[in-house]
Amino acid sequence: MEIIDNRALLLKVRDPNRITAVIPKSKIIEDDGEVAKVLVNWDLEEAIVLRNLRIKDVPSPINANYKWPGLFKPFDHQKTTSSFLTMHKRSFCFNEQGTGKTASVIWAADYLLSKRIIKRVLVICPLSIMESAWRNDLFRFAMHRKVDVAYGKPEKRREVIASDAEFVVINYDGVEIVASDIMAGGFDLIVIDEANAYKNPTTKRWKVLNNLIKANTWLWMLTGTPASQSPVDAYGLAKLVNPEGVPRFFGGFRDQVMHKISQFKWVPKLDSELVVHRALQPAIRFTKEQCLDLPEMTYVTRDVPLTAQQEKYYELLRKRLIVQAAGEEITTVNAAANLNKLLQLSGGAVYSDTGEVVEFDASNRLAVLREVVEESSHKVLVFVPYRHAIEVVAEDLRKHGYPTAVIHGDVSAGKRSEIFDRFQTKDDLRVLVIQPQAASHGVTLHAANTIVYWSPVMSVETYLQCNARVHRAGQKNPSVVVHLQGSGVEKRMYSMLANKVDIHNRIIRSEEHTSELQSRQYL
Repeated sequence: MEIIDNRALLLKVRDPNRITAVIPKSKIIEDDGEVAKVLVNWDLEEAIVLRNLRIKDVPSPINANYKWPGLFKPFDHQKTTSSFLTMHKRSFCFNEQGTGKTASVIWAADYLLSKRIIKRVLVICPLSIMESAWRNDLFRFAMHRKVDVAYGKPEKRREVIASDAEFVVINYDGVEIVASDIMAGGFDLIVIDEANAYKNPTTKRWKVLNNLIKANTWLWMLTGTPASQSPVDAYGLAKLVNPEGVPRFFGGFRDQVMHKISQFKWVPKLDSELVVHRALQPAIRFTKEQCLDLPEMTYVTRDVPLTAQQEKYYELLRKRLIVQAAGEEITTVNAAANLNKLLQLSGGAVYSDTGEVVEFDASNRLAVLREVVEESSHKVLVFVPYRHAIEVVAEDLRKHGYPTAVIHGDVSAGKRSEIFDRFQTKDDLRVLVIQPQAASHGVTLHAANTIVYWSPVMSVETYLQCNARVHRAGQKNPSVVVHLQGSGVEKRMYSMLANKVDIHNRIIRSEEHTSELQSRQYL
């Protein structure tokens, strides 16, 4: 196959009539009876028809005339991903976390919009990445498009859906609230990020989405870890994208991939991976190892709304501290203590004045942490600055089936070495929850390639040293650092860490410590 002037494709085929019969903009330019040369207009419609005729390696015309807008140039694997998506109306993108698949999707969708193949895009994703990932990335890579987030009260969601926004971002559970509005909203491309949320076809969430998908709807489903818990998890995803590739009923698929060994116990069959692979097609996947042009470490922010309980007490504490700052001199000790209280509350557990631990509802943050662990292709380090929150995090991860160990100041040196060695060399430990001060120096933990900060740390040195546990000699995979943030003080601190400002030193410098600093800058 040859590309002619970025306008046409020159094919050599044995049966040219099967092409010219279905593609009006094509013609036979040479035929010796054995092999014919056919010239085909190179546009998306013709390219898709050629692919459907099983012509191999048909390139998407996005590679010819698309300008790839935005603040950054695409990596090669991102161009390949965008090209694949434009050629497949229903498809999966299984690129690993940290490979930039959000940008690939945005470029592919923007190309379809520019060609008037689609008119509107609905992005359905976790609440935690509506702003930090999708709105922000849409600004970076498609700032010429109108974008809005459908979140809040039902009236607000309906207003956004009825607007002229070309990209609308909504969270999973918001879809059901305004399903009828979405149905009438003219969305002809639906993007599902972290698609494992739709693995179970018996849920209301799955059924609502299935009703929204019509014959002419484009559907792209994104996840870096398809069917990671069990082969049967592929069924719900396949029923949406490739329903002909799986049995009509779940029981039939389960019998294909699982073997029943007792009344309540099933185990995967030897060929279950092959069956799942066939079901989850068409699909594209790039691992971080394959993306040779990726930076060695990327940084991701996940917005985690405080729960109602946290929000209530955070505001009470914040207002009290502002009044305190306005009414009296704040000592260095009090400044750090006040900041710590807000951070502790944001993380879900606070020391009272009597030294008792008061736990707050941190269910939103725990749910997002599980999403990150689920999406990670390798092991995960979770840095939790406050001792009293470590067990809360570890217990929740264990409860949801993630083998987890804990490192903090009370763990003996011998026990730490044992845990570190097990994490590095054994497959039975998925997550390590660490108090930063207990493992920020000298330890190699590059069996992980994902770092999660439950809350920000106070010192740039500690932050850099924690990241160095993974990003060091022997690491074979590009790494991802994920910041969880929900309160104003956390957002401020992560911003300062990004700019290499040592928060602790900033606070304790008495000449900079004023009531204005305390009440305005950090709260």
